[in-house]
Amino acid sequence: MQIVTDAVPGEWTPVRPFEGIMVLDITHVLAGPFATYQLATLGAEVIKVENPQDCDQSRHTGASPELNQSEMGTNFLAQNSNKRSLALNLKLPKGRAILEDLVRRADVLVENFRTHAMDNLGLGAQDLRAINPRLIYCSITGFGHGGPRAAQTAYDHAIQAMSGILAVTGTPDGEAVKAGAPVVDYATGMMAAFAIASALFHRERTGEGQTIDLAMLDTALLLQSAQITGYTAIGKEPARRGNKHNYASQNLYATRDGQIMLAASNTREQTRLFEALGYPDRANKSYQERAAGYDEEQAFLARIMLEKTAQEWEDYLQSRRVPALRVRALPEVLRDTQLKSRTVLHEHPHMPALGGAASVPLSAFTLEHGGPSIEFPPPRLGQHNVEILESLGYGQAAILALQAERVI
Repeated sequence: MQIVTDAVPGEWTPVRPFEGIMVLDITHVLAGPFATYQLATLGAEVIKVENPQDCDQSRHTGASPELNQSEMGTNFLAQNSNKRSLALNLKLPKGRAILEDLVRRADVLVENFRTHAMDNLGLGAQDLRAINPRLIYCSITGFGHGGPRAAQTAYDHAIQAMSGILAVTGTPDGEAVKAGAPVVDYATGMMAAFAIASALFHRERTGEGQTIDLAMLDTALLLQSAQITGYTAIGKEPARRGNKHNYASQNLYATRDGQIMLAASNTREQTRLFEALGYPDRANKSYQERAAGYDEEQAFLARIMLEKTAQEWEDYLQSRRVPALRVRALPEVLRDTQLKSRTVLHEHPHMPALGGAASVPLSAFTLEHGGPSIEFPPPRLGQHNVEILESLGYGQAAILALQAERVI
């Protein structure tokens, strides 16, 4: 597996898209931190602001109880590399004053608290853009800042339930099933990063800052674009179909030792599938014929797939340009030789929280020039308090006073 490691001090690296951009990250859990993580890997200076008495809850969650106890849970480690940490109590006037000082220098502020929570502190979009008109203020909430649900709160699994995603996942005779990964949170984070990049591009052209209102529910609906258009066009409600797709050649099948997902989607691929199986006459000439013969074709393929192991079918069908991949668990995926040629993971050789090495996801794309990279591991709570405050002109005595007053 090709894994990028921490940069060596003094080595030259290409200029990345967001170098010189300061981002104030007042987010917690997943969608917000994942958005700012995207910007951080592309060169932005990201300052993560957390309450010193009530930090980001993801610091307390993840695979290791010991790391959770030390406020460096793996859920936090996954998406906070390349960020500096400022522990700052925004409920206190002096804490808000420090944030306002940072806003004067910042390009972007991202928050994902309940609707109007920042307004109630005097730190809403209008308040802070009055201080810095060029500021891009991104607010991520469950339902947005307008409408009858604006005051409601939500998490990924709740939005999956409310948006219709959960209703169409699972089998027809079983209960609704949540997607295993928090897909709405991750999609919302990526949507936020895209929105911020768009706003920065707009500012480059016009000089104008602006406010971004981004809702998790809206993102979840975009993830169901085809289903929504199908329903609004002809009134066809999406059905819970489990692993069954539109055609039998696109289903999950049991093999001699595991499961394989056939993905022969178009008619050319379905033809190649049956030619590879030795039954060319079974190929259909139209999508309508494939739909009409669904049950019989599924029963036939279910019998055939039991003749070989999942890996044998994968190797055989892929060699004949038929999309087919067996089901793998994550540990095996991470050992796959394909990853040796990619840079999706970054290895921190010396993760302070662990006392050893650990890998985190980096990016799903590369750029020819100045692509995503990670220079330093996720910070401990308040790790950069002194250097950030000194950059704002605070002396040692003032910093100690802020500590005593529990502002930092």
